[in-house]
Amino acid sequence: MEVARVERLAGWTGAPLARTGLLLLSTWVLAGAEITWGATGSPGHPGSLVSRRPALPPLSQRAVANPGPEEPANARKAAAPERLPSGEVRAEAGRTSPPGAPWVQGVLAPGKLGGARRSRRAQPPSALERGDTRATATAEGSKGSRPPAQGPREEVRATRTGGPAAEELRLPSTSFALTGDSAHNQAMVHWFGHNSSVILILTKLYDFNLGSVTESSLWRSTDYGTTYQKLNDKVGLKTVLSYLYVNPTNQRKIMLLSDPELESSILISSDEGATYQKYRLTFYIQSLLFHPRQEDWVLAYSLDQKLYSSMDFGRRWQLVHERITPNRFYWSVAGLDREADLVHMEVRTADGYAHYLTCRIQECAETTRSGPFARSIDVSSLVVQDEYIFIQVTTGGRASYYVSYRREAFAQIKLPKYSLPKDMHIISTDENQVFAAVQEWNQNDTYNLYISDTRGVYFTLAMENVQSSRGQMGNIVIELYEVAGLKGIFLANKKVDEQVKTYITYNKGRDWRLLQAPDVDLRGSPTHCLLPFCSLHLHLQLSESPFSSGRISSKESAPGLVVATGNVGPELSYTDFGVFISSDGGNTWRQIFDEEYNVWFLDWGGALVAMKQKPLPVRHLWVSFDEGRSWDKYGFTLLPLFVDGALVEAGVDTHIMTVFGHFSLRSEWQLVKVDYRSIFSRRCTKEDYQTWHLLNQGEPCVMGERKIFKKRKPGSQCALGRDHSGSVVSEPCVCADWDFECDYGYERHGESQCVPAFWYNPASPSKDCSLGQSYLNSTGYRRIVSNNCTDGLRDKYSAKAQLCPGKAPRGLHVVTNDGRLVAEQGHNATFIILMEEGDLQRTNIQLDFGDGIAVSYANFSPIEDGIKHVYKSAGIFQVTAYAENNLGSDTAVLFLHVVCPVEHVHLRVPFVAIRNKEVNMSAVVWPSQLGTLTYFWWFGNSTKPLITLDSSISFTFLAEGTSSITVQVAAGNALIQDTKDIAVHEYFQSQLLSFSPNLDYHNPDIPEWRQDIGNVIRRALVKVTSVPEDQILVAVFPGLPTSAELFILPPKNVTERRKGHEGDLEQIVETLFNALNQNLVQFELKPGVQVIVYVTQLTLAPLVDTSAGHSSSAVLMLLSVVFVGLAVFLIYKFKRKIPWINIYAQVQHDKEQEMIGSVSQSENAPKITLSDFTEPEELMDKELDPRVIGGIATIANSESTKEIPNCTSV
Repeated sequence: MEVARVERLAGWTGAPLARTGLLLLSTWVLAGAEITWGATGSPGHPGSLVSRRPALPPLSQRAVANPGPEEPANARKAAAPERLPSGEVRAEAGRTSPPGAPWVQGVLAPGKLGGARRSRRAQPPSALERGDTRATATAEGSKGSRPPAQGPREEVRATRTGGPAAEELRLPSTSFALTGDSAHNQAMVHWFGHNSSVILILTKLYDFNLGSVTESSLWRSTDYGTTYQKLNDKVGLKTVLSYLYVNPTNQRKIMLLSDPELESSILISSDEGATYQKYRLTFYIQSLLFHPRQEDWVLAYSLDQKLYSSMDFGRRWQLVHERITPNRFYWSVAGLDREADLVHMEVRTADGYAHYLTCRIQECAETTRSGPFARSIDVSSLVVQDEYIFIQVTTGGRASYYVSYRREAFAQIKLPKYSLPKDMHIISTDENQVFAAVQEWNQNDTYNLYISDTRGVYFTLAMENVQSSRGQMGNIVIELYEVAGLKGIFLANKKVDEQVKTYITYNKGRDWRLLQAPDVDLRGSPTHCLLPFCSLHLHLQLSESPFSSGRISSKESAPGLVVATGNVGPELSYTDFGVFISSDGGNTWRQIFDEEYNVWFLDWGGALVAMKQKPLPVRHLWVSFDEGRSWDKYGFTLLPLFVDGALVEAGVDTHIMTVFGHFSLRSEWQLVKVDYRSIFSRRCTKEDYQTWHLLNQGEPCVMGERKIFKKRKPGSQCALGRDHSGSVVSEPCVCADWDFECDYGYERHGESQCVPAFWYNPASPSKDCSLGQSYLNSTGYRRIVSNNCTDGLRDKYSAKAQLCPGKAPRGLHVVTNDGRLVAEQGHNATFIILMEEGDLQRTNIQLDFGDGIAVSYANFSPIEDGIKHVYKSAGIFQVTAYAENNLGSDTAVLFLHVVCPVEHVHLRVPFVAIRNKEVNMSAVVWPSQLGTLTYFWWFGNSTKPLITLDSSISFTFLAEGTSSITVQVAAGNALIQDTKDIAVHEYFQSQLLSFSPNLDYHNPDIPEWRQDIGNVIRRALVKVTSVPEDQILVAVFPGLPTSAELFILPPKNVTERRKGHEGDLEQIVETLFNALNQNLVQFELKPGVQVIVYVTQLTLAPLVDTSAGHSSSAVLMLLSVVFVGLAVFLIYKFKRKIPWINIYAQVQHDKEQEMIGSVSQSENAPKITLSDFTEPEELMDKELDPRVIGGIATIANSESTKEIPNCTSV
């Protein structure tokens, strides 16, 4: 369940807390509960819509406006202006409207789990960024812009027909400039609202190159934005502020964060920003989450993934936990969690998974933490929302989703068997039900909409192929919208034959229909739009910024009123659209504008305010008192203003708006306060109200009840005020077909019949159904959740109680809790036993771990959280589960690889090999393991490895030269490797070398030192004997005493004249040995340390070749072999301790192991002459043993007994 991945299930749509916003394109956001089974989140939006509008890029420049003549501030009200048939007042005659373009807007962060209305996760409020425009510019990249009209359209002056020019209607307004902030490109605004006149604004200069804030100013107004006071001196003149947070429980309390590039501190105010206290922090805050009920409790997430808590509103902080997944921590929910200070967290583990943990913030030690879900979960998949907790677990490449309802045990979410989701988003958890959008295996840009039962376990299909898109932050946008204030009414955009069409439902997705287009267009001409070939289509993206109204909006305080951008035609258009309005909850629609406008609701929806979205400066807005049937044009500023955004007063009785913008490209921020109170002539009386019946195409029963609303009559220019309360009367209806949807496992055929799907067996009871008990057997129907109908068909469609039949166990499975087939030795391995059919309470369970230990249980109750076992040795174990009751049995098998972590691998290869002769090589792993490793071998420039389960391999090199060999060893999640080079020749000779004892004292026994010593010896030999350097190779062995092997190689490319070169090689050998016997080969290790190189005693240098003939040296070689064999026998027989025979030893664990040569060594080094040689085959097949490492074997009776440790000995 992804952020797409959503991240990894979800998609929260977001909204600012109170009226706070950050004005910028890439906004910081209020983070909320989320889950993408695989995403980030933001707080819930009142509209409960998961879709979001993509943000638009700012235009490159803003032209300096040419202001018109100044108008009197106290202009008297004009006579009624002439209106279009739609009600729009025409602008000045002769002017052609430029292409409409949405404002530069802020965007909420990508969300995952939608409909999270009560979330309190706080990130910086959304922002508005200054957008520069040109008078001739168009909004490039904007989906919301309309192309220029074809030819000039008729314009009508806002005057009486035939009368003299009327004075312009004006709204009382004041303008305030944020002096000194002209360079600031971001502003964060918080309007406290709710009977408060305070507005707080933080302006910032954000350097996109540095990625930090370099300047900031804090402004405060106490008179609804008429005037502002600069507060930089109160927060510190040198303090640079980056974020503004508002406590959602008590909005008088705010937090300001300094920019972390300069300092880490927090400023706290409890009086709406009048005074501040500053506190230093020892960590850097990335996001905050306020407690939903305790105003002083707050969680802080740091940049280093640590979670801190404060119980005194940020004055003191305490570490809660480390390795927390971003935005995956949640406060307790009242009525569900027992402790108010409980925190739900997703904690990452070192193996790339995560765990769901809970603890109290003051007692979050390991002993007090709880794990409600025993298994590992996918990263970024935990969501705690309302009554539900969601997680995702992926095994075998397939994701499974789990839900806990009201903190009960987790149950696996049941989608139709073959939906096979590859992405899932939780859209809403309102009204004790879950809306989920699932992208199935055969879908790309569409999702299927599913709706659950009350527990959130069983999901049924509500709509196929719902359109999706990407939001500005990369989040998945599901184009589904819930109409505010009217239960069960949703709008959705569905893809049908590559066309996107808008549908509406009045019963939570049971039935959908196309929207009936208006009968006439904006000019009164018939639309000739006939269903199903033509209909109305709407853009369903909510505003991602509080500074615009969005493409669709509705308010719970104005039931039935919906304003949306769209078009009439066969499909949804992204280029040609207007604005439409419905006054009856989506049954009928009227067009009110032919370009895109922002439309806001004032005073419980009694008035609508519209402002055109365009890149040019504006002076006017439009007001309607009759639900968009007619509009009056009002001026709100004397000078044209480049509008960056607008924010309306919090609350349902909104009367004040603040417009943000600039008069020119380099001017200061201008804040224009617009007061609408003067346009409401009086208080409403009883004569100003009417009743409105919610209908569904004439049917009065919607969601099982009749609803009658009391609404203000269209055209009543009266104010309701703060003390108004919406009135609604409802009564239940008799249950009918449309009040029931198909139950899980059933599919709708025709209009109302639900039949079992081909994969579903309706006669199979739940596994929880035990013999002697009863269960509810579905009729194939279930009443829609939150539907209030009574009687009628309720009994017919309700599930019937039946006795549980006895069933034999079937479909038994045994899996590990994390879904992997690898476990570490010495750690808990947790097994989960699953059964598709059977009686959980009357079935005996036995689990054999495969290591001689087995456990038995009388039923499934004790093993719901898994069965834990610790393996004491490594290997592959057959784990067998056996289930049995009096009706039958079933068996399941799992093969588990138990490993211990590998730390080091040493590749053992000879230094030199013969061409076309098989070479044996092996990999030594520490600690050693049995049967649990996989080896990958690369030879030379090969691109594909040879794969073995054995630690040794044989290989034949076909060409001379230096060849590279790499081995990789895989054990569980660990992968280690070692690489060696081998010289390949037609033939060669070699001899062991020893050194004067003083070298051992300076031997650190590391590969680099051995390589350097070998190069020094080679240069010394070349200097003394003048033998070509490329014919000498010296390899120093690991361990003590220090020894080496000298290889004498033939010249390059000697294949044709091999015999002659073999004789030359013997001469070189004689020359080298003479020099060594005369102590001519020496080197200075450091000042005062002279090292002499000797030929080693006992074993003579062999001539290695592939010829069939034998020289006289072969006889000497045979005699040597016999002598060595006799010596070994005598040593074994009499167990004598001979000093020079101590040549086999433990390989030191913390040092790199290396390959030794083809002959052995002793610690003494007397001078001898070359006489005996070994056959090539004997040399290459000889076992290659490790040498002494880490200690000098000079004591005659010393004996090594250590071995390379295995998993059981470490």
